[in-house]
Amino acid sequence: MRIGLIGTGRIGTLHARTLSAHPEVTELVVADADPLRAVEVAAALDATPVPTVGELFSLDIHAVVIASATASHAELIRTAAGHGLPVFCEKPVALDLRGTREALDAVAEAGTLLQIGFMRRFDAGYTAAREAVRAGRLGRLHTVRALTSDPAPPPAAYLPLSGGLYRDCLVHDFDAIRWVTGREIVSVYAAGSQAGPAMFAEAGDVATAAALLTLDDGTLCTATATRVNGAGYDVRMELAGERDQFAVGLDGRTPLTSLEPGAAPAPDQPWPGFLDRFGPAYEAEITAFVRAVRGEIPNPCDGQEALAALLAAEACELSRATATPVEIATLADQAPPASREEAGRRAGRGERPAPAAPATPPVTKS
Repeated sequence: MRIGLIGTGRIGTLHARTLSAHPEVTELVVADADPLRAVEVAAALDATPVPTVGELFSLDIHAVVIASATASHAELIRTAAGHGLPVFCEKPVALDLRGTREALDAVAEAGTLLQIGFMRRFDAGYTAAREAVRAGRLGRLHTVRALTSDPAPPPAAYLPLSGGLYRDCLVHDFDAIRWVTGREIVSVYAAGSQAGPAMFAEAGDVATAAALLTLDDGTLCTATATRVNGAGYDVRMELAGERDQFAVGLDGRTPLTSLEPGAAPAPDQPWPGFLDRFGPAYEAEITAFVRAVRGEIPNPCDGQEALAALLAAEACELSRATATPVEIATLADQAPPASREEAGRRAGRGERPAPAAPATPPVTKS
């Protein structure tokens, strides 16, 4: 296989390493908004750099991996679909529902494969939690607690382009909740706090957020996120049922200190960031993509999964703005008729008018 990679930032470089080491990948072609960075990454991996994304698409490649800036994802997905190419794309498809739907429609029309990079689906802990729920080991699941905590804020320039804390961070938790439980999110009640560095308020974002989610079987979930967790990178999920209780992400590197007498001390090396915590999962999702392209396995995370997670994030933003609960189904009432038809197939989910698109940054993702 000859695979094209777009974007050679942190995640893109990790994907490039995985692809270059894969026995089924005979050549890796890389492109970036910064051609020199593409050359450097290619040289380190014996890959082929090209100066532009357009040139990459002009080559005889078999699939594309997109790890570029968020605002470029939808257009690149549509371009790849137009070339009949299978695509792996880091989340999100787009920062708004309209852009997401347009990209998914292009993929559906072309009949091509689109896998979205929700890497927690490939993490050993989350996989074990899904299996435990499916096996009934918890009994009736009644409570889920999910959290994502970054150790330090991103650059201020990133915030206006990120889509906000719900779309950028908590969307991973929304997808993980759906995937682990096998249930749909039907309503949300969200709040956010701008307490912290002034750059969050200046960007219209929040430094900390929380949401109460209700699933379609009555299970209650809390999902929290923050950009200012100085103890370290912390991503966990707790699942409580009538029979048992399990935790994901609780290990010797979890940045959590117990104040109970005799408890273990705080970890000497807490998780510093997402690439360290989820490195094996990132590798596994790319390996799965290669297998899916070869027809060995079904698509493990298609674009409709990304749409469902984004709908939850959109509902949270609306709830935060109005200080009221929001039912996911009400978003379908504001969707165009064609989108409503698809939303009906996806258990009542749909679209509301998209916010203004952010300014387009370079095709680079840090």
